[in-house]
Amino acid sequence: MSALDNKTIPRILIFDSGVGGLSIFQEIQKKLPFAHLVYASDNAFFPYGTKGGEELIVRVDKVLHAIIAVFPVDIIVVACNTASTLTLPHIRSHFVQPVVGVVPAIKPASALSKSRVIGLLATPATVSRPYTHELIRDYAAGAEVISVGSSDLVQLAENKLRGAEITGEQLKPIFQPFFDHPSGQKMDALVLACTHFPLLRHEIAAQFPAHVQLIDSGEAIARRVASLLETHDFVQSTPENWAVFTKASTGVDALVPQLAQFEIYNSRIIEI
Repeated sequence: MSALDNKTIPRILIFDSGVGGLSIFQEIQKKLPFAHLVYASDNAFFPYGTKGGEELIVRVDKVLHAIIAVFPVDIIVVACNTASTLTLPHIRSHFVQPVVGVVPAIKPASALSKSRVIGLLATPATVSRPYTHELIRDYAAGAEVISVGSSDLVQLAENKLRGAEITGEQLKPIFQPFFDHPSGQKMDALVLACTHFPLLRHEIAAQFPAHVQLIDSGEAIARRVASLLETHDFVQSTPENWAVFTKASTGVDALVPQLAQFEIYNSRIIEI
Protein backbone atom coordinates (compact mmCIF):
# COMPACT_ATOMS: atom_id res chain seq x y z
CA MET A 1 0.00 0.00 0.00
CA SER A 2 1.38 3.39 -0.92
CA ALA A 3 0.23 6.78 0.30
CA LEU A 4 -3.01 6.96 2.21
CA ASP A 5 -6.09 8.00 0.28
CA ASN A 6 -8.90 9.95 1.87
CA LYS A 7 -11.96 7.98 2.97
CA THR A 8 -9.94 4.86 3.78
CA ILE A 9 -9.32 2.99 7.01
CA PRO A 10 -5.67 3.14 8.07
CA ARG A 11 -3.81 -0.05 8.91
CA ILE A 12 -0.91 0.25 11.33
CA LEU A 13 1.74 -2.37 12.06
CA ILE A 14 3.12 -2.48 15.62
CA PHE A 15 6.18 -4.72 15.71
CA ASP A 16 8.27 -6.22 18.53
CA SER A 17 10.12 -9.42 19.34
CA GLY A 18 7.69 -10.35 22.14
CA VAL A 19 4.60 -8.88 23.78
CA GLY A 20 6.15 -5.63 25.00
CA GLY A 21 4.91 -3.68 22.02
CA LEU A 22 1.36 -4.29 23.22
CA SER A 23 1.93 -1.35 25.59
CA ILE A 24 2.42 0.81 22.47
CA PHE A 25 -0.47 -0.95 20.72
CA GLN A 26 -2.76 0.01 23.59
CA GLU A 27 -1.81 3.69 23.44
CA ILE A 28 -2.33 3.82 19.65
CA GLN A 29 -5.66 2.06 20.09
CA LYS A 30 -6.80 4.75 22.54
CA LYS A 31 -5.72 7.53 20.20
CA LEU A 32 -6.98 5.97 16.95
CA PRO A 33 -9.89 3.67 17.81
CA PHE A 34 -10.99 3.47 14.16
CA ALA A 35 -7.67 2.09 12.83
CA HIS A 36 -7.00 -1.51 11.88
CA LEU A 37 -4.00 -2.62 13.97
CA VAL A 38 -1.66 -5.51 13.21
CA TYR A 39 0.47 -6.59 16.16
CA ALA A 40 3.48 -8.62 15.04
CA SER A 41 5.68 -10.54 17.46
CA ASP A 42 8.89 -12.05 16.10
CA ASN A 43 8.77 -14.72 18.78
CA ALA A 44 10.97 -17.05 16.71
CA PHE A 45 13.87 -14.63 17.33
CA PHE A 46 12.93 -13.48 20.86
CA PRO A 47 14.57 -11.75 22.67
CA TYR A 48 16.14 -9.03 20.52
CA GLY A 49 18.17 -7.66 23.43
CA THR A 50 20.68 -10.53 23.21
CA LYS A 51 21.25 -10.34 19.45
CA GLY A 52 24.09 -8.66 17.54
CA GLY A 53 23.54 -5.43 15.64
CA GLU A 54 24.04 -6.66 12.05
CA GLU A 55 22.17 -9.86 12.79
CA LEU A 56 19.20 -7.86 14.06
CA ILE A 57 19.13 -5.47 11.10
CA VAL A 58 18.96 -8.40 8.66
CA ARG A 59 16.30 -10.16 10.73
CA VAL A 60 14.01 -7.14 11.15
CA ASP A 61 14.20 -6.37 7.43
CA LYS A 62 13.27 -9.95 6.55
CA VAL A 63 10.39 -10.17 9.04
CA LEU A 64 8.85 -6.82 8.12
CA HIS A 65 8.90 -7.62 4.41
CA ALA A 66 7.26 -11.01 5.03
CA ILE A 67 4.51 -9.58 7.25
CA ILE A 68 3.73 -6.63 4.99
CA ALA A 69 3.41 -9.01 2.03
CA VAL A 70 0.45 -10.58 3.87
CA PHE A 71 -0.84 -7.52 5.72
CA PRO A 72 -0.29 -4.33 3.68
CA VAL A 73 0.02 -1.40 6.08
CA ASP A 74 0.27 2.37 5.96
CA ILE A 75 2.54 2.99 8.96
CA ILE A 76 5.19 0.83 10.63
CA VAL A 77 5.80 1.23 14.36
CA VAL A 78 8.95 -0.46 15.64
CA ALA A 79 7.75 -0.94 19.21
CA CYS A 80 11.08 -2.11 20.60
CA ASN A 81 13.81 0.12 22.01
CA THR A 82 16.58 -2.29 21.06
CA ALA A 83 15.41 -2.64 17.46
CA SER A 84 14.74 1.09 17.14
CA THR A 85 18.19 2.14 18.29
CA LEU A 86 19.78 -0.23 15.75
CA THR A 87 17.56 -0.66 12.71
CA LEU A 88 15.58 2.56 12.06
CA PRO A 89 17.94 4.07 9.43
CA HIS A 90 17.91 0.81 7.47
CA ILE A 91 14.14 0.34 7.69
CA ARG A 92 13.41 3.91 6.66
CA SER A 93 15.56 3.49 3.56
CA HIS A 94 14.00 0.14 2.57
CA PHE A 95 10.26 0.71 3.12
CA VAL A 96 7.91 3.26 1.56
CA GLN A 97 5.73 3.53 4.67
CA PRO A 98 6.45 6.09 7.40
CA VAL A 99 8.40 4.37 10.19
CA VAL A 100 7.99 5.38 13.84
CA GLY A 101 10.51 4.13 16.38
CA VAL A 102 10.63 3.99 20.16
CA VAL A 103 13.50 5.53 22.11
CA PRO A 104 14.04 5.85 25.87
CA ALA A 105 12.01 8.75 27.30
CA ILE A 106 15.08 10.57 28.66
CA LYS A 107 13.94 13.99 27.47
CA PRO A 108 10.52 14.06 29.24
CA ALA A 109 12.04 12.48 32.36
CA SER A 110 14.68 15.19 32.51
CA ALA A 111 11.99 17.86 32.14
CA LEU A 112 9.91 16.37 34.98
CA SER A 113 12.69 15.59 37.46
CA LYS A 114 13.15 18.12 40.25
CA SER A 115 15.94 16.28 42.05
CA ARG A 116 17.97 15.85 38.82
CA VAL A 117 18.44 12.17 39.60
CA ILE A 118 16.80 9.95 36.99
CA GLY A 119 16.55 6.18 36.79
CA LEU A 120 16.85 4.37 33.47
CA LEU A 121 15.42 0.85 33.43
CA ALA A 122 16.09 -0.96 30.16
CA THR A 123 17.47 -4.14 28.65
CA PRO A 124 21.25 -4.55 29.01
CA ALA A 125 21.60 -3.91 25.27
CA THR A 126 19.73 -0.60 25.42
CA VAL A 127 21.67 0.53 28.51
CA SER A 128 24.99 -0.04 26.72
CA ARG A 129 23.96 1.35 23.32
CA PRO A 130 25.82 4.52 22.19
CA TYR A 131 22.47 5.93 21.04
CA THR A 132 21.22 5.82 24.66
CA HIS A 133 24.37 7.56 25.87
CA GLU A 134 23.78 10.29 23.28
CA LEU A 135 20.21 10.79 24.51
CA ILE A 136 21.47 11.22 28.06
CA ARG A 137 24.15 13.67 26.93
CA ASP A 138 21.75 15.69 24.76
CA TYR A 139 18.65 15.77 26.99
CA ALA A 140 19.78 15.09 30.56
CA ALA A 141 22.79 17.37 30.82
CA GLY A 142 23.38 18.24 34.45
CA ALA A 143 21.28 15.30 35.69
CA GLU A 144 22.57 12.09 37.20
CA VAL A 145 21.21 9.03 35.40
CA ILE A 146 21.27 5.68 37.22
CA SER A 147 21.09 2.96 34.58
CA VAL A 148 19.97 -0.60 35.32
CA GLY A 149 19.69 -3.30 32.68
CA SER A 150 17.45 -6.34 33.09
CA SER A 151 16.50 -9.16 30.77
CA ASP A 152 14.64 -10.95 33.58
CA LEU A 153 12.01 -8.19 33.68
CA VAL A 154 11.28 -8.76 29.99
CA GLN A 155 10.50 -12.41 30.66
CA LEU A 156 8.38 -11.53 33.70
CA ALA A 157 6.24 -9.24 31.51
CA GLU A 158 5.85 -12.08 29.02
CA ASN A 159 4.81 -14.39 31.85
CA LYS A 160 2.30 -11.88 33.26
CA LEU A 161 0.51 -11.55 29.94
CA ARG A 162 0.15 -15.33 29.88
CA GLY A 163 -1.58 -15.29 33.26
CA ALA A 164 1.30 -15.63 35.74
CA GLU A 165 1.32 -13.68 38.99
CA ILE A 166 4.41 -11.49 39.43
CA THR A 167 5.56 -11.10 43.03
CA GLY A 168 7.59 -8.52 44.88
CA GLU A 169 10.14 -11.21 45.68
CA GLN A 170 10.80 -11.63 41.96
CA LEU A 171 11.11 -7.91 41.35
CA LYS A 172 13.11 -6.70 44.36
CA PRO A 173 16.55 -8.03 43.22
CA ILE A 174 16.09 -6.38 39.82
CA PHE A 175 15.54 -2.93 41.32
CA GLN A 176 18.02 -3.22 44.21
CA PRO A 177 20.83 -1.47 42.23
CA PHE A 178 18.75 1.74 42.25
CA PHE A 179 18.54 1.65 46.05
CA ASP A 180 22.20 0.67 46.44
CA HIS A 181 23.36 3.64 44.39
CA PRO A 182 24.61 6.59 46.50
CA SER A 183 22.05 8.92 44.85
CA GLY A 184 19.26 6.36 44.67
CA GLN A 185 17.15 7.93 47.42
CA LYS A 186 17.02 11.20 45.47
CA MET A 187 15.68 9.60 42.29
CA ASP A 188 12.26 11.03 41.38
CA ALA A 189 11.79 9.82 37.78
CA LEU A 190 12.18 6.32 36.37
CA VAL A 191 12.29 5.78 32.61
CA LEU A 192 10.75 2.48 31.51
CA ALA A 193 12.99 2.11 28.46
CA CYS A 194 11.66 -1.20 27.21
CA THR A 195 8.14 -1.57 25.83
CA HIS A 196 7.67 -4.68 27.97
CA PHE A 197 8.01 -2.75 31.19
CA PRO A 198 4.77 -0.69 31.12
CA LEU A 199 2.93 -4.03 31.15
CA LEU A 200 4.28 -4.30 34.71
CA ARG A 201 3.64 -0.67 35.64
CA HIS A 202 1.62 -1.40 38.80
CA GLU A 203 4.05 -4.03 40.03
CA ILE A 204 7.04 -1.75 39.37
CA ALA A 205 5.39 1.26 41.02
CA ALA A 206 4.80 -0.78 44.17
CA GLN A 207 8.57 -1.26 44.55
CA PHE A 208 9.39 2.45 44.64
CA PRO A 209 8.42 5.42 46.83
CA ALA A 210 5.31 7.30 45.74
CA HIS A 211 7.30 10.34 44.59
CA VAL A 212 9.05 8.35 41.83
CA GLN A 213 7.27 8.98 38.53
CA LEU A 214 7.29 6.18 35.94
CA ILE A 215 7.75 7.51 32.42
CA ASP A 216 7.49 5.62 29.13
CA SER A 217 7.18 6.49 25.43
CA GLY A 218 3.75 5.00 24.68
CA GLU A 219 1.62 8.14 24.63
CA ALA A 220 4.23 10.10 22.67
CA ILE A 221 4.42 7.35 20.05
CA ALA A 222 0.62 7.33 19.71
CA ARG A 223 0.63 11.10 19.21
CA ARG A 224 3.29 10.78 16.52
CA VAL A 225 1.31 8.11 14.67
CA ALA A 226 -1.84 10.23 14.88
CA SER A 227 0.04 13.24 13.50
CA LEU A 228 0.95 11.23 10.39
CA LEU A 229 -2.76 10.67 9.76
CA GLU A 230 -4.20 14.06 10.71
CA THR A 231 -4.60 15.35 7.16
CA HIS A 232 -6.81 12.44 6.13
CA ASP A 233 -10.57 12.00 6.48
CA PHE A 234 -11.18 8.40 7.46
CA VAL A 235 -14.18 6.11 7.45
CA GLN A 236 -15.32 5.40 11.01
CA SER A 237 -15.70 1.65 11.41
CA THR A 238 -15.20 -1.22 13.81
CA PRO A 239 -11.50 -2.09 13.63
CA GLU A 240 -10.27 -5.54 12.64
CA ASN A 241 -7.14 -6.22 14.66
CA TRP A 242 -4.69 -9.07 14.11
CA ALA A 243 -1.84 -10.66 16.03
CA VAL A 244 0.91 -12.24 13.96
CA PHE A 245 3.65 -14.54 15.24
CA THR A 246 6.69 -15.92 13.44
CA LYS A 247 6.64 -19.31 15.16
CA ALA A 248 3.93 -21.61 16.48
CA SER A 249 4.46 -22.49 20.14
CA THR A 250 2.70 -23.30 23.38
CA GLY A 251 3.61 -19.75 24.45
CA VAL A 252 1.53 -18.37 21.60
CA ASP A 253 -1.33 -20.68 22.47
CA ALA A 254 -1.26 -19.40 26.06
CA LEU A 255 -1.19 -15.79 24.90
CA VAL A 256 -4.06 -15.84 22.41
CA PRO A 257 -6.87 -15.73 25.03
CA GLN A 258 -5.17 -12.77 26.74
CA LEU A 259 -5.15 -10.78 23.50
CA ALA A 260 -8.90 -10.23 23.81
CA GLN A 261 -8.22 -7.52 26.40
CA PHE A 262 -6.57 -5.57 23.55
CA GLU A 263 -9.54 -6.29 21.23
CA ILE A 264 -7.40 -8.67 19.17
CA TYR A 265 -9.56 -11.60 18.11
CA ASN A 266 -7.67 -12.81 15.05
CA SER A 267 -4.23 -14.43 15.00
CA ARG A 268 -1.95 -15.95 12.42
CA ILE A 269 1.42 -17.70 12.23
CA ILE A 270 3.79 -16.57 9.47
CA GLU A 271 6.82 -18.79 9.87
CA ILE A 272 10.03 -16.87 9.21
